[in-house]
Parts: sequence; C-alpha cells; structure tokens
Amino acid sequence: MTKRALTTLTLALLSFTAALPQTQTQPPPARAAKYPPSGDHHQHLFSPAMAVFQKITPIAAADVIKLLDEAGIERAVLLSTAYAYGRPGREPQNEYEKVKEENDWVGAQAALYPKRLVAFCGFNPLKPYALEELERCSKIPSLGRGIKMHFGNSDVQLQNPEHIEKLKAVFRAANAHRMAIVIHMRASISLDRPYGAEQARAFLNELMPLITNTTVQIAHLGSSGPGYDDPKVDAVMDVIGDAFEKRDPNTRNLWVDITSNAFPGNPPERSAMMVKRIRQIGPGRILYGTDAALGGNLRPRGSWAEVCRLALTDKEIKQIARNRPPYLPESER
Repeated sequence: MTKRALTTLTLALLSFTAALPQTQTQPPPARAAKYPPSGDHHQHLFSPAMAVFQKITPIAAADVIKLLDEAGIERAVLLSTAYAYGRPGREPQNEYEKVKEENDWVGAQAALYPKRLVAFCGFNPLKPYALEELERCSKIPSLGRGIKMHFGNSDVQLQNPEHIEKLKAVFRAANAHRMAIVIHMRASISLDRPYGAEQARAFLNELMPLITNTTVQIAHLGSSGPGYDDPKVDAVMDVIGDAFEKRDPNTRNLWVDITSNAFPGNPPERSAMMVKRIRQIGPGRILYGTDAALGGNLRPRGSWAEVCRLALTDKEIKQIARNRPPYLPESER
C-alpha cells in the first residue's frame, strides 16, 4: 500500500470513528451521580404471558430493582401494559380476563418490594370493561394508586366526541378514587391519527377540569420514545407549554414526564427544544422516567446521564431529580 493510500485510509477510519455514537465511551456527567433521581416515574413489567403475546422478553420486579440500584434510584412506579390486550384488531380471546391477570401480576410484583415500588393498572379506556376494571383495581392495595392509559395503542382520538365522553367517565372515576393517571397521549403513529393543537386543547379543556383530587401525568413530554424527534409533538406542546406559562387552572394538577426523550440520537435542535419545554412547564412539574428495559431504550443509569447532558442548570437538574408526585411517597428504607 502506498503512503498516499495509507493516509487516505487512515483519514477515512478516523472520520468513521468520529461519526459513531459516543454514548458508550462518554463518561456520565458528574451531576448525574451528584443528583440521582428520587424516583423513576415510568417503568414497565411484562409477565411471561404478556411477553409471549407481545413477542418480547419478560421483565419482573427483581429486574427493575437491580437497574434502580445501579442508578442510585430509590423508588419506581410500575405501569401495567394490560391495555395491550385491548388494542383494536389484536384482542385475544378472553380479553378482559387477560387484562385482569396482567394487572394482578404487576400488582403482586410491586408488593414484593412495598417500600420501593408501586403499581398502576392499565386498560383501554374505550372498552366496555374500562370502568369495571378501574373500580376493581381501586379496591386492591397494590394497584389502587393509579391507572395507565396508552392513547396510541388503544387508538384513542381526542377529536372524537364519543371518545371524549368515555374518557370523561374514566377521569371522573379516577378522581373519585384519588387514583393518579399516567397517559401516553401521543395518538397512533401507525394509523397516522391527527395529533396537534386541537387534541391538546381537548385534553386541557374537556378532561383536566375533572381532576380535582388527584394528578395527571403526560408521558414522554407529549411524544413517545426513545428520542424527541416527533414531527407532530411541537403543535401539541405549544398548547400545553403555553397553558403552563399562563398558569392556566387546568394545569394545576398536571405533571409531565420526560421518559426516554433525552437520547444520544437527538439532533441538537431537538435537545434544545426539550430544554425549552422543560422551562415552559417549569422544572418543578417535570418527572424523570426510564421506560421498559427493552431494545433500544437506555437503562436508568444511562438514561439519567442523558438528561444531565441537556443544557439545563444544576439547579434545574436538582429540582427534577427531587420531584415527587403525591402517588409516590418517600422511601422508607
């Protein structure tokens, strides 16, 4: 090989190496260890039956506890994915029985670590059994703190008056039982459902006035994950962010989590948008979350490190780390 060819190859290799993701080689920021989150507000378990149904790996409470310990996180909320059995077009036989079985399994897993884990039940809010399952879960100590809904998976459409009426019934019942609500609000991506200012206003003006005794948590900063490069989310968060800035009464009981949004693949402008949204909402209403330990999702330690790489001040990072919603009391360890 000639000297010129060797030089060309060396430069090409250097260029290729520089383009590789640096997440595995970059040390976590010092403030990631200095200000560990008090809680992980968005975790998932999957029973063996659910894992078979979704063709994924089962995750038990012990697996989450190990990840929390590695990240120095005391507590977590386990959000049941029982709603997956109610996904339109994919419902199994004995659908409601399977929903109950998954919720009960997640609740039983949380009960193995009562000082560190709490569980929320999950269901499709449009199903005929939705209110029945909410009532049932409200009476089970390991499940009575809250519910998880996934608007994308359940094909909830906030511009649909019939859907709004069914959601109102769920919100009223949750409020009556003081059950917190975590919502994956992003409309179905696979079906390309509308998702913009109209949907955000319907959520704020039609549903949030019903919440007076509990809290609602919008997941993924209004988007999904991992990452924050969603072409539709900005129109939604313009409305939500503006409402927080104006101290709209409908944001009084509203929190927002940033689960899996801080991600190595985000373009710089999208990381900057995350910072903008966090400041619009106010760091005091932002919750840290990790998401399921599957696939391309970062694990808690790496995920929190990515949050700490955002262009936020130490004061803002410390505030987010110590935020604790009413449903997740301080650890008794």
